[in-house]
Amino acid sequence: MAPKNKFTREEMVEAALRVVRKKGIDALTAKALAEELGTSTQPVFTCFGTMDALKKEVRAAAERVYDGYAAQGLRQQIPFLGFGKQYIRFAREEPELYRLLFLTKMDETCQALVSMTHSLDLVRPSLEQTYQISTRDADRYFRDLWLVVHSLATLIVTGGCPYSEGEIGQILTGFSVSVCKAIKEIPGFTAGTFDRDAVFRSLIGE
Repeated sequence: MAPKNKFTREEMVEAALRVVRKKGIDALTAKALAEELGTSTQPVFTCFGTMDALKKEVRAAAERVYDGYAAQGLRQQIPFLGFGKQYIRFAREEPELYRLLFLTKMDETCQALVSMTHSLDLVRPSLEQTYQISTRDADRYFRDLWLVVHSLATLIVTGGCPYSEGEIGQILTGFSVSVCKAIKEIPGFTAGTFDRDAVFRSLIGE
């Protein structure tokens, strides 16, 4: 009979998450996890079977950490602005988890788009209620704003963001106002059927 594993599955996932937080998902090996736990590699494979199975559970754990940040943002006075700031805070404080969720390709899947969809599910109800817009408009609004937030967060994680926290707040507010105004005041904006030439002529006064 094989010896009983002295670590629970949850404890092993938490230890794996610590490894990823410190060194990134590529550093998560059976040996690295065994060293973190102070044991041999046998319990790792006994519990999870394969490293791929373990990494899926670690990703789910990282997503729960991210959800905590998102939930805190959605409780702020302007929910989407709060969400955007928390998304960027997550990138600053948990760069390796951000890389895992938004910049790592797993199972031939674009994780950024998977995580964007997950974020949209969290944020959509707040957008509909706060801005009094339809689900379709909320999805368009979120997509456009998320692309800006994601770009800024990625610059932070890769060490190339030149903007202060205050400047980032101004960028998010300005873009949010622009998209919200376009959705509400330009018929066909969300569907992409509006007369672009006419809109630009009105903006430049022709």
